[in-house]
Amino acid sequence: MNTGIINAFLPKSHSSNTILQGIILLPLRAICIAFILLLAWLFASIATFRHPARGSVPLKGWRRRMIRTTLSCLTRTLFFVMGFQVKVKGKIASLLEAPIFVAAPHSSFFDAIISALTGMPSIVSRAENLSTPVLGTILSSLQPVSVSRQDPDSRKNTVIEITKRALSRGQWPQILIFPEGTCTNRSCLITFKQGAFVPRVPVQPVLLRYPNKLDTVTWTWQGYSLKELCVMTLCQLFTRVEVEFLPVHVPTEEEKNDPILFANRVRQTMATALNVPVTDHTFEDCRLMISAGQLTLPMEAGLVEFTKISKKLNLKWNHVREQLDTFAAIASASKGGRIGIEEFAEYLKLPISDVLKELFLLFDRNGDGTIDFREYVIGLSILCNPANTEETIRMAFKLFDMDEDGTIREDEFACIIQSALGVPDLDVSMLFKEIDADETGKLSYDEFKDFALKHPEYAKLFTTYLELQRYQLDMLEEDDIESPEVKHSPLRKSTVPVSETTPTARNKVCPEGNEECNSSTSDKKDD
Repeated sequence: MNTGIINAFLPKSHSSNTILQGIILLPLRAICIAFILLLAWLFASIATFRHPARGSVPLKGWRRRMIRTTLSCLTRTLFFVMGFQVKVKGKIASLLEAPIFVAAPHSSFFDAIISALTGMPSIVSRAENLSTPVLGTILSSLQPVSVSRQDPDSRKNTVIEITKRALSRGQWPQILIFPEGTCTNRSCLITFKQGAFVPRVPVQPVLLRYPNKLDTVTWTWQGYSLKELCVMTLCQLFTRVEVEFLPVHVPTEEEKNDPILFANRVRQTMATALNVPVTDHTFEDCRLMISAGQLTLPMEAGLVEFTKISKKLNLKWNHVREQLDTFAAIASASKGGRIGIEEFAEYLKLPISDVLKELFLLFDRNGDGTIDFREYVIGLSILCNPANTEETIRMAFKLFDMDEDGTIREDEFACIIQSALGVPDLDVSMLFKEIDADETGKLSYDEFKDFALKHPEYAKLFTTYLELQRYQLDMLEEDDIESPEVKHSPLRKSTVPVSETTPTARNKVCPEGNEECNSSTSDKKDD
């Protein structure tokens, strides 16, 4: 990745807390928190006691009023006991004005303070959280939209449930959604997921700020654990948080028909108010970042703006994850987690030639002399994979199989590779042995195809060489049609492309004889 791209998934720096604060504040606050949670569990149990079809029918009457009043009051008290100083800006929209709250940036479990300020709306939560002792009962009383990782249709069902509640005309409570889908460090707003915007109803953006000199609340994938952050926060005298309610965003007809556009415009409005940039990173980038760290790459290497490139290039996450393994193997010798021309050539087991440099430059999109993982993924998708078709592989095999015996010998293989790269004395024995899986000294079509599919980087070299061969054939056919006077005129000779000065191999793909693989083009002209 470019060094200028913001990494929203790394924690902010922390300082050590004083021992005195921890000794005095931590035990007192812990006792108060336990007492408040028990009270909240008691009221939540009463509100949901013998409630039919829990989760499928909205709480009404005294049950809903108990949740709105008691749990809201207890949650505010809980944050007060933990030392939070809450500052609220803007006007909170009613249920009819905005059925959905969209809050960002989502950086901590302490963001739940929004629930207390908005009358305990429903939230989107993992199904496993509902079985947690005490907290599970409290969470169930909010009638959350549960998401199950085991259910393959969970995402679709979640969107359907959100839409049903948002269009219920007040039967269900408002819904609080954190559209980023994961925690960040508040340095930017990552891509919003579409669930909050599919119902095509007005939404109220809610901003969160933690203007503290010492950050003890940010909970990202790399850094302090939940328990550690809780202890650090409880050891502070106070923690400031600002919650700002922006004006309700009513979707236009264009936005109603395009949830992505709706989400992007709301995100841009929130980013402008926060004075932070937006990025195309998503939760999938976070997963790739963690995988990159496990592969001893810099964690930033996994930030590829997955959603953006996956839509443009039709990529699947599992496929990109496999490509990360290959990239890590190539970049292992590089300290910066990027591929230089040396690592690129070593991986392909080829020398650094002009042809290889040209291929490298096709991957190196920003021209900085290295290939990062994002450039690698895009390069494979745009340059290599389209060229790595069954037809191309079969044509390449025929090109190598000069004696047409259905196999490729090492000398045949060397001849074509040397010609393609323009390096007559190139030693390809190591590359040949890697392809020769059964160690017979000959390559079958299945061996050749299997290697080509696993190493699409070679496809561009093969197709470039095939195009050169076709071009030379066209030129020779034109020579046969034209008169001898035209063929031998100075003007005709001047039109011969420079690329023909490289040695070429001839077989049934380019049938002009193959007596001397390394004979120059000028010799053929003289003949």
